[in-house]
Amino acid sequence: MGRRRASSSRWLAEHARDAYVLRARAEGYRSRAAYKLQELARRERLLRPGQRVLDLGAAPGGWSQVAAGMIGPRGRVVAIDLLEMAPLDGVTVLQGDVRDRAVWPQLAQALGGLADLVISDMAPNLSGIKDVDQAAGAELARVGLEAARRFLKPGGGMLIKVFAGGDLQDLTTEYRAVFERVDTRKPDASRGRSRELYLMAGGLRAEARLVEPAGLQ
Repeated sequence: MGRRRASSSRWLAEHARDAYVLRARAEGYRSRAAYKLQELARRERLLRPGQRVLDLGAAPGGWSQVAAGMIGPRGRVVAIDLLEMAPLDGVTVLQGDVRDRAVWPQLAQALGGLADLVISDMAPNLSGIKDVDQAAGAELARVGLEAARRFLKPGGGMLIKVFAGGDLQDLTTEYRAVFERVDTRKPDASRGRSRELYLMAGGLRAEARLVEPAGLQ
């Protein structure tokens, strides 16, 4: 218990001094994670004016802020999270569990059509036990893949957090069965010791889409 408390104290101290944390506060972003998406979106040209974007596990909203700013007023961002999330200009916020298909009609209605891009910085509540945390992260990545198969248009793309090791090779294989292109990226804003990576997938295969019965589209 003492070791865990000491580790938590060190993390809090580092977090308070973190350059991206300080920059996010100064520039009005809700989280330092905003800079991860900014970097990847500009490098890979992921976000363009007029797109429809679905943000999974969006709270507190840093990625939604970046997406809304880059796609502009002609685009649409829909954000969903289990946690309550404060309103954001240019973002439709839904509270719910994307694993629950009962919320899918709400998502479809909010998007108003199939998405061009699904983004997700979802992470599990970390236990500090590597194998447990990697397995939990992989499960979230599979949740994201299922949502992409339902809400992405054919040819659409996805950016989602994963963790090195564990099931990453199997996950990548699963994504490649659904998307034409899958690569891994680690943005500069990721902490150096973090095992987080991002799967960048493009070209959703039309035959991989999940199509709901008529009336639930």
